[in-house]
Amino acid sequence: MKNIFPKLLLTAVAFAASGFAFSAVMVDLGPPAKSASGLETAVFAGGCFWCTESDFDKVPGVVSTVSGYIGGTVKNPSYEEVSAGGTGHAEAVEVKFDPKKITYANLLKVYWLSIDPLTANRQFWDGGSQYRSAIFYTSENQKKQSFAYKKSLEDSKFFDRPIVTEITAATEFYPAEDYHQDYHTKNPVRYNYYRSSCGRDKRLEQVWGKKK
Repeated sequence: MKNIFPKLLLTAVAFAASGFAFSAVMVDLGPPAKSASGLETAVFAGGCFWCTESDFDKVPGVVSTVSGYIGGTVKNPSYEEVSAGGTGHAEAVEVKFDPKKITYANLLKVYWLSIDPLTANRQFWDGGSQYRSAIFYTSENQKKQSFAYKKSLEDSKFFDRPIVTEITAATEFYPAEDYHQDYHTKNPVRYNYYRSSCGRDKRLEQVWGKKK
């Protein structure tokens, strides 16, 4: 199955370059909070974290990505516990980015184009709340931008079904086991087989392809 994410990413960049953007992107929400290193942290859940990590690794300005678990009630959960669906966690990716090279608003564009925002507690063939789509904001500024962006999508009538993607405050993020990190580069054959088989890119084309 053809991987359409590079095309989707170019679409997100084109939105910014052409001036065509949802109204949320145009709102002045003030300067983002910065860490001592000047980097910022964003956390996104978009189904299988192998794919989400791979997608954000392609984005200029992203410094690092870590697959892990967030939003649950069990401390230091294992992959087996999370994937069984009993901990409340979502598979997610912690993204460190340089705000001088990419804004959080543009990361939101990349994120939305990489998920199915219309299906609750499922992304592609992976079902359960552990595979829900969710934005975990790490600052008040990210909270404002995330809710504004989602509202702009809803107000635009871009979809004829409700958007179910969750937006909530980030809780403690637990890095996943080492063998999950950079899975797309460590195990490219298995990763590409999984990505093709799960129907991710086919569904993304259905959701976004004719609406870009």
